[in-house]
Amino acid sequence: MMPDRPSMKPSPYTALYDIVIPKDHIFRRINELVDFSFVTEELTEKYCPDNGRMAIHPIRMFKYLLLKSMNPLSDVDLVERSKYDLSYKFFLDMAPEEAVIDPSSLTKFRKLRLQDQNLLDLLIEKTIAIAMDLDLIETGTIIVDATHTQSRYNLKKPQEILQDQSRKLRKTIYSVNESMK
Repeated sequence: MMPDRPSMKPSPYTALYDIVIPKDHIFRRINELVDFSFVTEELTEKYCPDNGRMAIHPIRMFKYLLLKSMNPLSDVDLVERSKYDLSYKFFLDMAPEEAVIDPSSLTKFRKLRLQDQNLLDLLIEKTIAIAMDLDLIETGTIIVDATHTQSRYNLKKPQEILQDQSRKLRKTIYSVNESMK
């Protein structure tokens, strides 16, 4: 059974967070005010409770993606920054000396756990709604990095669709009668 929230490992250095990160810092405010348990609830079915090694907690992975949407960074740059930026580590519920994830884990999380694009939209929507209710977001405009998202419209041009259908039709015909090649 996966815990509702990732817990920070005990560390003699956690007091650094109180020194370095101001009480009014956006990440501190989000951590204190937002209950991210909805992420665990939405993704419970995507994790096997008794097979393989323990996965990185879905809330932590979602928080990485949230950081990525808040800052225009690549996966590699985001993980690199989370190595030394204490505000990132605090937001991710990590001890200051704790090792960060491998950048490929973010890609796997997006592809394996968030297979349904609507699920990622739903999670981000819920987070933004909660943040707006708590006055954590002061603007009415939100910019999201859509590098890894697909448009719901016009994925292919009509000519490309016809070419794909033609290719599939020819393959089917050839599988039935090879002399048609």
